[in-house]
Amino acid sequence: MRLILLGPPGAGKGTQAQRIVETYGIPQLSTGDMLRAAVVQQTEVGKRAKAVMDAGKLVSDEIVNAIVSERIDQPDCAEGFILDGFPRTLIQADATESILSAKGMDLSVVIELRVNDDVLVDRVAGRYTCANCGAGYHDTNLKPKVEGVCDKCGSTQFKRRADDNPETVRTRLQSYYKDTSPLIGYYYAKGKLKTVDGMADIDKVTADIKAILSGL
Repeated sequence: MRLILLGPPGAGKGTQAQRIVETYGIPQLSTGDMLRAAVVQQTEVGKRAKAVMDAGKLVSDEIVNAIVSERIDQPDCAEGFILDGFPRTLIQADATESILSAKGMDLSVVIELRVNDDVLVDRVAGRYTCANCGAGYHDTNLKPKVEGVCDKCGSTQFKRRADDNPETVRTRLQSYYKDTSPLIGYYYAKGKLKTVDGMADIDKVTADIKAILSGL
């Protein structure tokens, strides 16, 4: 099972990805995490990425593609994976197709989480994470069972991203619609796209995604 979760910031991709990981036992591949791991492990592509970052430049698509390809070859991806934050552009989508094809693989499905913009702004502005284990929460939609205590690790320390504010969220939405939303049509044309109502209750969204995955 190889899938991509598509949707703007705040659509719930991270929450749903973690539930898929817990249910199906496949890894969630975040480009940021993969990049940091490659640098720490000093792989060949990780060294190239470090040199670029040390120079204060953005890591190129070529390097990101190589890191994704390298990560997919690891044993824990044998039964599938979730791509998180990649691809973001049509160029990266084409690269993903090429990477998988070269390995004799194909995407199983691309699931779009569709959410109203105003709801997205509220969701992102209200979210925070456990400073210890990274578990995600929200001021109104997903509170810890015991106020001030992380459900997963019991920590009482939480943090918010500095850019999780209404103004920054709207800027990020503009970038999403400009660069990433064209992927919806791209994957629809390939017969891979499934759309889920991301406005629904979190558990309902999870159930809808499971229904799609069980039908693969």
